[in-house]
Amino acid sequence: MAPGRKTPAANCEQCRVRSHEPSDCPCHRQGKWCHGFHSATTDLARIEDWWSREPRAGVAVSCGPAHLVVLDVDAHAAQVPDRDRLLPGIQIPEQVDLSGLASGFDTLALLAAYRKEANPAEDETTLRVRTPSGGLHIWYVNSHPAVRYRSSTGSSPRTALAWQVDVRAHGGYIVAPTTRTSAGAYTPLGEVRDPAPLPAWLSAELRRTGHVIQATPVPGPRPAGRARLPRTGAGQALLQPLIETVRECAAAAEGTGFTEKLNRAAYTAGGLAGAGYLNQAEARQELTEAAHYARPHQTRRSETIIDAALSAGASRPFHPKGLA
Repeated sequence: MAPGRKTPAANCEQCRVRSHEPSDCPCHRQGKWCHGFHSATTDLARIEDWWSREPRAGVAVSCGPAHLVVLDVDAHAAQVPDRDRLLPGIQIPEQVDLSGLASGFDTLALLAAYRKEANPAEDETTLRVRTPSGGLHIWYVNSHPAVRYRSSTGSSPRTALAWQVDVRAHGGYIVAPTTRTSAGAYTPLGEVRDPAPLPAWLSAELRRTGHVIQATPVPGPRPAGRARLPRTGAGQALLQPLIETVRECAAAAEGTGFTEKLNRAAYTAGGLAGAGYLNQAEARQELTEAAHYARPHQTRRSETIIDAALSAGASRPFHPKGLA
């Protein structure tokens, strides 16, 4: 983590100006930390080398490789949405009194009450970490690694568990306890320091709300005379460097060209989706998550940019040279 921040250390100068897949980044082979959580490692020698070069660095965990599912409960001052957006997919009757509801702590408690389950925010069997902003990280281990869960933001109209409750899982990271930023320290609560297995009812809720990442089916033999479909993997390879440039804007609040980078990434995604190289819904989810990571307090504006650029791009299908 960048010293005093909850965002990854910035990329090296070469990687800032050269778009490439994080998996192909030469910096990783040289022991550098480019591309955020894509550089995550358990190599103690490498970690010690990093800290010798930047002793003030913080620590974060890449959730996917660690099989973690972390509920990030926010307590931000924000306008409470209509009741039909508090718990996606659950209709809250008008007779339910929602006065006083103000944060993710309330919506998570409401979800647990609806399912007649214990409130995860009060789960003393697992690692819980108080954040400097007054939020809470509730750590769980995914005991079934064959099932992968996607990250999400609690304000997303597409994939969300509850309002102001983010999910940190595959494709995301979580700040480790005791890490200190300019806002304060991430402080573990209680006595438990290990994540417990993800409760079955939460697993079911994540599945219900679209958090399960479906495995890409292996294509069968192509019938004779049928046109070959474009490869989504190739389209994804083109989009990922653009998404990475959006995520890198988290390293600075201004002067990064965030809007232009997000617009370019979404327009390209729309063009690739229009040509059959991408699944547009999945691309939108990735773009939304990247935008939220870089600018967490302007989610609605980012989604407006994404939807407009996706639509514009889809109207002009993009067929890159060399892809068939």
